[in-house]
Amino acid sequence: MDIPTLLLSSFVIAVSALLFFIWSLRKGVLDPDPAAAKVIFPKGEIGRVEEPAVTAATERQLQHSVAAHPPVEADAGEIQARLEADRSASRPAFVLLGFAVLWLLVASFAGLTSSIKLHEPDWLTQYAWLTFGRIRTLHLNAVAYGWAPMAALGIALWMMPRLLKTKLVGARFAIAGAVLWNIGLVIGLVCIALGINDGMEWLEIPWQVGTLFAVGGALIGLPLVFTLRRRKVEHLYVSVWYMGAALFWFPVLYLVAKLPGVHFGVEQATMNWWFGHNVLGLFYTPLSLAAVYYFLPKVIGRPIQSYNLSLIGFWCLAFFYGQVGGHHLVGGPVPEWLVTLSIVQSMMMIVPVVAFSVNQHLTMRGRFAALRHSPTLRFIVLGGMMYTLSSIQGSFEALRSISTVTHFTHFTVAHAHLGLYGFVTLVMFGAIYFAMPRIASREWPYPKLIAAHFWLVTVGFAIYFVTLTAGGVLQGLAMLDASQPFIESVRVTLPYLQGRSIGGALMTFGHLVFAAHFTVMALRRGPQRNEAALLRPLVPAV
Repeated sequence: MDIPTLLLSSFVIAVSALLFFIWSLRKGVLDPDPAAAKVIFPKGEIGRVEEPAVTAATERQLQHSVAAHPPVEADAGEIQARLEADRSASRPAFVLLGFAVLWLLVASFAGLTSSIKLHEPDWLTQYAWLTFGRIRTLHLNAVAYGWAPMAALGIALWMMPRLLKTKLVGARFAIAGAVLWNIGLVIGLVCIALGINDGMEWLEIPWQVGTLFAVGGALIGLPLVFTLRRRKVEHLYVSVWYMGAALFWFPVLYLVAKLPGVHFGVEQATMNWWFGHNVLGLFYTPLSLAAVYYFLPKVIGRPIQSYNLSLIGFWCLAFFYGQVGGHHLVGGPVPEWLVTLSIVQSMMMIVPVVAFSVNQHLTMRGRFAALRHSPTLRFIVLGGMMYTLSSIQGSFEALRSISTVTHFTHFTVAHAHLGLYGFVTLVMFGAIYFAMPRIASREWPYPKLIAAHFWLVTVGFAIYFVTLTAGGVLQGLAMLDASQPFIESVRVTLPYLQGRSIGGALMTFGHLVFAAHFTVMALRRGPQRNEAALLRPLVPAV
């Protein structure tokens, strides 16, 4: 292949995208598109905040921080249709979210155990499944196939009927698919604990077990397809685009990656990182962006600033992300053009990230005070900011000059958590705080626990990310210093690994608070604060 031609073509595409972005600014593409951006609001609802995770008094404060209460009454018929849509999706969404919370706890304790072992290697060594190689892999798979997909798909199942303004069709398929998926995950984790795995990161679960994911995932996706066919809206909001694309991309990625007897040697490593990066960027990311584009405007009662800009971000993600995983193979025995193409596409990803970031900022402009009153908004907005930071960091991390220092260090681990935790997990927390009162027809019983959860996970993650990033840079510089023995690159990271464990412990404690609150609500224990959130009317601001 002609490398200069390939790179020149990629450069032309990137520059063309940038010029189109500049042109869109000049021509007013950033201006609001009321016809498309307002489809998620019933008549008369724009200007009214919606935040089920707070008390009525706090909701009044939230309304006052955003805008004066409008005199127009919401359309009773549309509100009733939305309540029916919520009820139709409540059971399958609750099942998936329940599984998600369970796997979050499993993943948290496995991750904390593996973190402590990095600076206390003799801790818990009496059983093979507790050794670092296995417990760390258990952590990764519990997150990648337990917490993250169950939470994202559960929220997607709940959002879709609202977005399409119709009842969810085929809820039983989703429940059956979730059960089958989780049976497969249990079997897969047992295999990993026993030392049986396929030996590729993100793809350790044996392919025979992975077939349960394929069948279960297909069953979970069926209600979304059935409901889409019976939609009562002409226009598909951008969140539907993201969710539909994610549900198409994941089975393609997983089936190609797990085909037995196809991938060998260097090609197998190339495929491994093609999957490992794309499962984040083409599955978790679009599902999370779909949630941001829905919940952020719903909470503040204002459509997103630019609907056209949200579509630019969608198509740039679709066109530019597919080959970014190759930059993990810098210095490996792979064609140089493949790595270079991956680097170019990684830099091109700045375009959709900037599009999303500008859109989020302009939508929140003048309304950041609402963060004080809305737990959902705090998680969602912070998660969106972490998406920007993670993506920009990833683009520059792909450059050979930076990769020389950060490759094979803890810096890469910190970056991976910035995307999957800082972005995806925080957004899912916010989405669950919004959706669960509608699913359970019950208020969150202890609002202060939501605040405790937020500060524990954000402070814990800040400690985790900063210490691991700093330790990773020092580790990389030590490995590049030929005058130092290799063990020095290990020794220099020890205090930073201890800081990682402190941060991880705070995050785990926050997850326990979240899980306990979720369980109390699900079991209908604790105080019933007000009417069911599903029915509580908004009290005008004073």
